[in-house]
Parts: sequence; C-alpha cells; structure tokens
Amino acid sequence: MPDKTNKNRWLIALCAVGIHISIGSVYAYSVMTNPVKDIFGVDDSLLKWSFKIAIFMLGFSAALFGKWVEKVGPRKSGTVAGILYGVGILGSGFAIQIGSLYLFLACYGFIGGIGLGIGYITPVSTLVKWFPDKRGLATGMAIMGFGFASLIFGPIMQSLFEGVGVINAFYILGIVYLLVILSSAQYMERPPEGYLPNAYNPGEGKKVKSDLSNLTRNEAVKTVRFYYIWIMIFINISCGIAIIAAASPMTQELLGYSAMQAAAIVGLMGVFNGIGRILWSSISDYIGRANTYILFFFFQILAFYFLPYIEIEMLFLAILFLILTMYGGGFATLPAFLGDLFGTKQLGAIHGMVLTAWGIAGIAGPSIYDYVREHTGSLTTTLQVFAGMFVVALIISLLMKVSINRAQKEQL
Repeated sequence: MPDKTNKNRWLIALCAVGIHISIGSVYAYSVMTNPVKDIFGVDDSLLKWSFKIAIFMLGFSAALFGKWVEKVGPRKSGTVAGILYGVGILGSGFAIQIGSLYLFLACYGFIGGIGLGIGYITPVSTLVKWFPDKRGLATGMAIMGFGFASLIFGPIMQSLFEGVGVINAFYILGIVYLLVILSSAQYMERPPEGYLPNAYNPGEGKKVKSDLSNLTRNEAVKTVRFYYIWIMIFINISCGIAIIAAASPMTQELLGYSAMQAAAIVGLMGVFNGIGRILWSSISDYIGRANTYILFFFFQILAFYFLPYIEIEMLFLAILFLILTMYGGGFATLPAFLGDLFGTKQLGAIHGMVLTAWGIAGIAGPSIYDYVREHTGSLTTTLQVFAGMFVVALIISLLMKVSINRAQKEQL
C-alpha cells in the first residue's frame, strides 16, 4: 500500500530514540552506586542487585508482555512503559528518603525493570513496520539511543547528585523520563496494513524484499530458526558482557595501564558499543542479516583467542573496540532479523521471547568469566573459553544461513 498516512516515519523514529535514550539510562547505574550505597550503608554487591533485577525483568517482561504490546499498539504500551519506568525512578527516590533498601530494590528493579522491558520492544516493533526498506537502519537508530544513554545521563546524574542531592536527583530524573517517554509515545502508531514508502509504490521499479514467513509468537517458537537465533544472541551477549567486565583489569594486566587509564578505556568502549548499533544494523541492510552475524562470530573467535597475546597497544585497542561494536550491533540487528525471519504480525512478542536470552546472559556471562578466571587463574584461558563459545555461535549461524537459503528456494 502506498504511503497515505499523515505521520512522518522519521519523526516516529525520533520518538523511538527518545524512549530508548530514557530507558537506556539504566546503563548509567554505576554513577549512582556510590552515593546511594553510602546513604543505605551497604556494600556495592548488595546494591547492584537492583540493577541485576532490572535487566532480568527487562528480558522477561519483554517476553511476558510482547503479545500485549502488539495488541494495544505503541501509543498505549509506550505510555504504560513511561509510567512504570518513571514511577520506578520516583519510587526509588522515595525509598532513599525513607531509608528502605527493599523498597528501592522493588521500585528500581521490579517496577522500573518491567517499564524497561515494555519500553524496549514498543518502538522497535513499530519501526520495523514503518521502515520495510531500511529495517536495520531504523532499529539501529533506536537501539543506538539505548547504547548512548549512559554517556548522556551519566554526567547529568552526577551533576544533579552534586547540585540538588541524591533524593531530589531521583525525583527530577523520574519526572524527566516520564515526560520524555510519554510525549514520545503519543506520536507513535502503527502504519496502515501493507504500508510502503512512496518510493516503493507498485510499478515504480523498487521492491521491498518479502519476509521468509509471517508467524505468530506461538508459531515462531516452534521453529528451529527461533532457537538458532536465541542461542546466537545468548552467546553474543554473554561474551560481550564478559569482555566489558574484564576490560579494566585486562588493560591493566596486559598493557600496564593505571586504574584511571583503564577507566577511560571503559568509557570509550561505551562509545563504540553505541556506534556499533547504528553501523552494523545499517550494514546488515546491504549484506544481509545472517551474513552480518556470521561475520561477528568469525571475527570474535579470532579476537578473543589472540587478544591476550597482542602486545601492540593500538592494535589491541582497535580489536577491543571492534568487539564492542559487534556486541552493540548484535542488539540492533536483531529486530530486523526477526522481521525477516518471522514477519511483522507479532514481531514485538517474538522479539520479547528472544530477549529472555539477554536476561539470562546478563547473569551467565559474568558468572562464567568469574568461575573460569578463579579456577584457572589465567586471563588467557578465560578469554579462550569465550572464543570456544563463539565457535558454537558460528556453527549455529551457518546452520541458520543454510536454513534460510533452503526456505527461500522453497518460496520460488
């Protein structure tokens, strides 16, 4: 169907970025750790449970509410996400004010985490439908916002903590998130059924590649391709989180960096994580989603295996930063890949189911790293274990490619 809607799809993409920048502020959690733990008088490890719960709830609430998001549409689901995330942050401020750690865990971790999950899939599902011709670019823009959010809100949080105090900072941030997400959600809506951009009108020579299938969530989870992509995403996230966790001690051990220099490298990794989200998802529009993941895994097998042996500083950092672009790119390319494989009928619900891999990987990745490093005492062995995991991911991605090619031949 030609574009006859009065909505501007680029403004819808901008609204999607607004939602993702707001909820992506969860990745600036480390900025609030010291001020909040000092108020509660607890250790870092205990306070970090609110972050772990939030990420876990992101993955599983996305799966639980994915079908509902598709049913009610982006305006309503975005509004609910804004209310939950905003209330979670406001409630966290109130918990600090009354000195209740359990209320803080409940507000930030559970309430805010559910808002995260709903807010994460709401704009992505909608953008895939508005950009049938540029799925990777569109979803990459939104998810890039999520990746860059910590760079934006980290300094803002620190300034607020110093300027107005921790409690008031949470109240201000809660209101800001609430307003940005709610205002962004009001413009969002699904395109008309069969929507095509004007340049893709029938008879004008340009065609949008058809999807491999058009399945519901329940139908998708019965296919082998769903489990292929779940394993691919789980391994990419597990290994990426591990390298993020290892970055500071690794650069100190292998490059002789000071703690301050290592902290600067961690900050730069966040930049490349964000860049990778828009870069690789856009590239996937041209080379294909399956080929993009094959490239990710092939490169990272070599990168994780040989990184401990590289003594040339610039080469070491270049490979480290490239790994981070692929970590971010894996997130951003995923929604477009799911649209290619399963269609857009219940894309939000299917995306939510795959995001359970994120919730589990967020715990599994650091745990595997800690276990192997503790029992072997070797950073080299630890990274090579993750290289082995990428071998599995590469095999799965090649099986995915074969499966896609077979299905495309059957369509002819």
